[in-house]
Amino acid sequence: MSDSDIRSFLMPGEKLLWSGRPGQGFLLTSRDFLLVPFSLLWGGFAIFWEITAISTETPVFTKLWGIPFVLMGLYLMAGRFFVDAAARARTEYVLTNRRVIIRRSGLFRHLSTNQLELLPSISLEEGSRGKGTIKFCVPSNRRMSGWTPSLANEPQLLGIEDARHVYSLLETARSDCTSSR
Repeated sequence: MSDSDIRSFLMPGEKLLWSGRPGQGFLLTSRDFLLVPFSLLWGGFAIFWEITAISTETPVFTKLWGIPFVLMGLYLMAGRFFVDAAARARTEYVLTNRRVIIRRSGLFRHLSTNQLELLPSISLEEGSRGKGTIKFCVPSNRRMSGWTPSLANEPQLLGIEDARHVYSLLETARSDCTSSR
């Protein structure tokens, strides 16, 4: 986000503390330890079913029946990683002394602004080389969040560089917001 884009989001008296982008490219999360085996079982069975239906003398309906399951299996096995990478490539994060702003452009356009003093809890999942994810525990309904992390409804700073430093900035700003009320 350019400086002029960031300034357009700031309210009077609000100060920019940090801005960044999520990690780019292929990204595995802790949920993938369960999701990858499940997706391989689902996709493998669906492909096996479809190959068997096509190669035998079965009714056309039986041959067509498996196609949606094969497509879903292909998405679960590989497509979700491409969708997630594409969404993260178009995502920007801004931390101010009052809010966390998450903006995603493109096909999955979304803007989320969260007041720091209203966030019930914040957690840090730190990975290797200082990269990590900061999650804001906000009640929400879970749609695609398990399969495609960058499309999760709950706000998060996903796969950011120097996550511990950003977490520290966030906690300091959050305590300043709650003490100034």
